Amino acid sequence: MGYVAVKGGLRAIEESGKRLRYERLKGRSVITVETIKNTLRGMIDQIMSEGSLYSRDLAALAIKQAEGNAEEATFLLRAYRSTLPRKYYSQVVEPREMRVKRRISAAFKDIPGGQILGASYDYTHRLLDFGLDKENLADILKWLKEFEESPEVEERSHRTTLPKVVDFLREEGLITTVENDDTEPEDTTRKSLEFPTTRSERLQVLTRGQTGAMTALGYAAIRGYGTVHPTVGELRVGYLPVAINYPLDSSETEDDGLYIGEIQVTEVEALIPETKELVNGKKEIQFGIGYGICYGQNETKAIAMSILDNCLEKSHLDSPVHDEEFVLMHIDCVEATGFISHLKLPHYVTFQSNLDSARKTKVKDENDEQL
Repeated sequence: MGYVAVKGGLRAIEESGKRLRYERLKGRSVITVETIKNTLRGMIDQIMSEGSLYSRDLAALAIKQAEGNAEEATFLLRAYRSTLPRKYYSQVVEPREMRVKRRISAAFKDIPGGQILGASYDYTHRLLDFGLDKENLADILKWLKEFEESPEVEERSHRTTLPKVVDFLREEGLITTVENDDTEPEDTTRKSLEFPTTRSERLQVLTRGQTGAMTALGYAAIRGYGTVHPTVGELRVGYLPVAINYPLDSSETEDDGLYIGEIQVTEVEALIPETKELVNGKKEIQFGIGYGICYGQNETKAIAMSILDNCLEKSHLDSPVHDEEFVLMHIDCVEATGFISHLKLPHYVTFQSNLDSARKTKVKDENDEQL
């Protein structure tokens, strides 16, 4: 494509920037980064996941700068992430060690450790709460004091790790067996995808994927294009400990890691019925697992990720959601938004070429009609 310079373009761009700032400030109100961090939890979690950077402060700053535009905020966070040096690699994080805050199963009513509803909009009425318009700090502090001193909160604070639901099905031989793959994963943020991909590469791209795009494709898979209908064996929201090897002693083992903090994640293990052929010609039904995990409390995205993970494991099936190139190349928020947005940029030369071709074709048709 070709671009041409526009006289006065630099000044116009500077004025556009001023106008953008004016639109943000003309209401003569300022929202602080701290306020965004403490009140827009859902958006913070989405931006951290799609931006592939676990920092509530930076996500809040990106949201403020982007005026709440999720795609722009993700772009800002990814761009900043690309400037950061990678000093360490964390040790392998074990989801079984999650400090669980929410844990449900759609497959079983009674599960070891019990269902923990936690914080969720799933059980609320979808009606506008006009009382929020008159919310004030004094009432908030009073309610918080009463809630934090309640015995239920004290009881919940002592919960530790919980067993995995899928392990009980595995003990019965009902889970499809697969070979362990301990191959060192490729870092998809440093190396471009090459098809066919490995499962570790797919999971990396999926966990960074745009929430809406993944939800749409997951829905398409269930609706019929992928003939997949999963059951959520277990959904967990909680905190995982992160450790690194001692920086000054490379001889230390994984057991001697240095704890550096914890991250909140959502993890989903979806159960999908599969028919397995036996050696005697008979068939039996087992369950394959679709896996999803992402930063923050992103439950819809994690479920969609588990569906797409299972679909992409069955790449031999003829459906768009089983085509890894179709899925992985179109769910990335920055890639998709960037390409669509670039259509706003000058395409004067290329369009003039198309216009000239159209005019020549029209003239030729008119001449042929006259003949």
